[in-house]
Amino acid sequence: MKNFGIKAVSVVLAVSLLVGGCFTASASALDVEKALTHAGVGALGGIVKGLIGGLCAIVPDSAKTKKLSEKTSENFYSGTETMLDSPAPGAQWQLGYAKSSLVPDDILDEGTEYYLGGFLTLDNGMNNKIEEVIDDMQVRVIALSDSSDRGVSVFANVDCIGFCNSDIKVVRQYLKDLNLDVDFNSVNISSTHCHSCIDTQGLWTNTFKKIFGNLFKSYIPFAKLERGANEEWLDGVCHIIANSIKAAVEDMTPGTMTYAVKTLNPEYFDNRNRKSSTSLCSDMSRFIFTPDDSGKTPTMLVNINAHPDVVGLATSDPQDNGRQLSGDYVYYLGKRIEEGGYNFMFVNGAIAGIYYGRGLSNDGVDLERRYMQAVRYGTEMGNIALSLTKTYDEISREADWDTINAESEGNEHYTLWFEGWEPVEEREIEPVLNIRLKEIQVPVTNPLIKLVGKLELTSYEIYKDGLSKYYMFSEVGYAEFGDVKIAMVPGELVQDVMYGGGSLTAEGSFSGKDFGLPYIREIFGEDTICFGLCNDAFGYIVPDNDYCLAIADDHYQELISLGDKTASTVVKGLMEIAEEIK
Repeated sequence: MKNFGIKAVSVVLAVSLLVGGCFTASASALDVEKALTHAGVGALGGIVKGLIGGLCAIVPDSAKTKKLSEKTSENFYSGTETMLDSPAPGAQWQLGYAKSSLVPDDILDEGTEYYLGGFLTLDNGMNNKIEEVIDDMQVRVIALSDSSDRGVSVFANVDCIGFCNSDIKVVRQYLKDLNLDVDFNSVNISSTHCHSCIDTQGLWTNTFKKIFGNLFKSYIPFAKLERGANEEWLDGVCHIIANSIKAAVEDMTPGTMTYAVKTLNPEYFDNRNRKSSTSLCSDMSRFIFTPDDSGKTPTMLVNINAHPDVVGLATSDPQDNGRQLSGDYVYYLGKRIEEGGYNFMFVNGAIAGIYYGRGLSNDGVDLERRYMQAVRYGTEMGNIALSLTKTYDEISREADWDTINAESEGNEHYTLWFEGWEPVEEREIEPVLNIRLKEIQVPVTNPLIKLVGKLELTSYEIYKDGLSKYYMFSEVGYAEFGDVKIAMVPGELVQDVMYGGGSLTAEGSFSGKDFGLPYIREIFGEDTICFGLCNDAFGYIVPDNDYCLAIADDHYQELISLGDKTASTVVKGLMEIAEEIK
């Protein structure tokens, strides 16, 4: 009882100090109206942090919580030891491709429990147990080499809300168990962040039952806590990914690679819920690998910045109650590209707060089901990806004018996607594949993430130092495909951290202070692209100076973030890589 009282007093003091600190910082940098708003949001943030922190403080550490001093590095690949400036003698791109479904055969059987990861709201009755399968949940893999004898790089992309680093290490171990005669320099696994595929992280299942059950069990010595995700299925997924990597390696063949990038109409993207982040990158980047063997299928990799979040969000229509499995727009983007004669690979970008704007693709057409919005958006993105280098006349000759005329007749909202189209140039990129990865130690200051770790709902590996400091380990990376530079980040990155923007400044941030570090394109170059949710999915990466755990005024991302040191830790890790390869 005495300890509880001390903790309660500590929470109250912490709230008071936080509120006062927020007000002082804001008032010195912003006008009075903003200062008052920030003070209110800061007060709310202090209350939220205090309440969750108070609960977290009385829950014992999980038996799986490890001492920081005991941390070892296992199943981590650091990349290419050397970084080449030009191709090795006789170098040529080598690429292999594979794709597998991750949907279990018993998904709709009576008595089985599979839940969608992404939404848990009153609209879906706080229950997103899957009731319908609309399309597919897939893993797509490319194995890539520049023939320089520096090893093979793997890039796998999973249709899911996120794939934790600890599960990625399981995949890497299963890959080792296959005893392939291959020297891997990196095995990189990213997620599409689809909100309508089976939950791989454990936060969107029968969540409250498991939370309260694990809370009770946490006080019972040696009691086994229940993981949020379906562990048996997830282990099977790790095996499928490892075997898909094996298939991609066995498919490797020589060829050439080209690159093109086009800035799309920004209305295809929607920065709708983090107003302090002023960047909105609407670029589409496209890599095409063309095999020397004309009998083999070329492969296209597409990179944009947009949440696949439409299908899993419940509506008032009973048909769309947020319990439908779908790969969302990524599936239909891939379907269109496969129809165009390519293998399809996708990697999402810097997507914190960035969603797909459906106005241009929905075109005011009456759609019976919500998933049809994903069909239209994905199909339109596929058309764009296939057409980056084509002229207006070329696209027009191939267009389905019967459908266009039928949909546009009397429809003032209809927008022809290639109206005013200007092609971009495509260039061949030299066979140079450089990649460097680094493990980073991220402080966990968000009490909600600490609580999730203590209750073992996710597969996060939590490390503790002393009495109250908690950490997670993750990975950041940098790659070069020829002269194309790629930053690899382990979560949903606020675009300002990638491209620069208002929330990095004192005037545009919550704290009234500068971020104090360069944005990522300042580190590697203004044409650097982002591979997001890569080698981990630990939530939102919010600038330290714009962080406030308030769940208000567009600060809800902080609730699913490791804390107020996450962005700076990621950026410093990338800066260390830049220094190493310089």
